[in-house]
Amino acid sequence: MTTENHPTEPRLLPWPSPDGKPCYLISDGDGRISDLADDIEELQLDLASEILTHSRLMLSAAEPPRPVELRFVAYRLAESLHDALRVAESRGRRLP
Repeated sequence: MTTENHPTEPRLLPWPSPDGKPCYLISDGDGRISDLADDIEELQLDLASEILTHSRLMLSAAEPPRPVELRFVAYRLAESLHDALRVAESRGRRLP
């Protein structure tokens, strides 16, 4: 992954800059920001799993969901998919 404590590529962080652009970290993979990014990625993936479970339950219920409920869950699913793809991209870049 690194050569002489120099990263091979900056790490894509799981949050955007204030203007919405990607944020990157240049480090040896050890430190507070790396640990924070790891924790946030884990939270994002856990939340995506919860939202997926909730949406499946909602869609399989005997009574169909109202349009406002469908819009809400669709928005959350899209948000979670975006986060999961960002995590996958970040982790994929760090594979040997």
